[in-house]
Amino acid sequence: MRYQHVCIEAVAHTLPEEIVTSEEIERRLAPVYERLKLPSGRLELMTGITRRRFYPPGTLPGMISVGTAALALEQSGLDRRLIGALVHGSVCRDQMEPATAAGVHAGVGLPDDALVLDVSNACLGLLNGMLLIADLIELGRIRAGIVVGTETGRGLVEGTIDSLLSDPQLTRQSIKPAFASLTIGSGSAAIVLCDRRLSRTGHRLLGGAVLSDTSGHRLCAGGVPSDVPGDHRPRMETDSEALLHAGIALAQRTWEKARRVLGWTSQDVDRVFTHQVGKQHRSLLMERLLLDPALDYPTVEEFGNTGAVALPMALSLGLQHAPPPCGAKLALLGIGSGLSSIMLGVEAGGGHSGR
Repeated sequence: MRYQHVCIEAVAHTLPEEIVTSEEIERRLAPVYERLKLPSGRLELMTGITRRRFYPPGTLPGMISVGTAALALEQSGLDRRLIGALVHGSVCRDQMEPATAAGVHAGVGLPDDALVLDVSNACLGLLNGMLLIADLIELGRIRAGIVVGTETGRGLVEGTIDSLLSDPQLTRQSIKPAFASLTIGSGSAAIVLCDRRLSRTGHRLLGGAVLSDTSGHRLCAGGVPSDVPGDHRPRMETDSEALLHAGIALAQRTWEKARRVLGWTSQDVDRVFTHQVGKQHRSLLMERLLLDPALDYPTVEEFGNTGAVALPMALSLGLQHAPPPCGAKLALLGIGSGLSSIMLGVEAGGGHSGR
């Protein structure tokens, strides 16, 4: 997969104001911890996550995505009439029908002839949306597009806490599949892509690779439970250990393929942005991909696992914190349950204008 004409013109994010620490979550779970004799501090010790953020109860993803998309478009400086596609790519959405993207399209005020759709692929939804838009630009079908998403993790975390507190049969073994749900946070991100002839940044999306290992599709699965009447909050069960190793193995294969397509070695990479679920995952990923951990921009400690917006949020924060010099090679390393992986290469531009 190679692109000649696609640039990343803007990356933006918005964050919830409410901060919830891992210590607070464990205080709520104190009866479970005491009965099972679990050590306090376990959640932060195992994951490295000290806190995460939540939107107010009842917040719909589309409400937040409107603001994030508008922010990204403002940063891009592109005329909204040029936007030929809007993709909403987060796990969370407003409802089953219509697409959450429809409300975002109306809220942002984009052209009537723009493609409008939701894309769902666990933690890879926004990256899949990027590729759809990039393909359309490369084909000459559109000149610019935006992918946006918002993850609202409060319901999953609080629903999991309530389920654990109300389960008298819970054991140290049976609590394990629910543990990953306590790492979830909330956030929102958007990416604007355009034809390089429109670009002012010159940040070229070069291409990359996509691979799947769907034999692991049951290692992390979630939805609204049918056995909890009146409770529409989602639950998730994760075999964290098996998912870690299967995900890293798939990541190695995907990175090898991406490097061949891009003509890169691991030593060529200047900056790394990953989907982050915990400190152990990030450490092992960098080790197996032969990448210097110092090149990564860590966010999981402060925001938790924010699903499909985790990598784009890290990219937005990282570019703001330290804008890359012209010619710098940026690696976007995405892994999602299912299992799927998308790994992309970006070459930073010099901020020139092609208009």
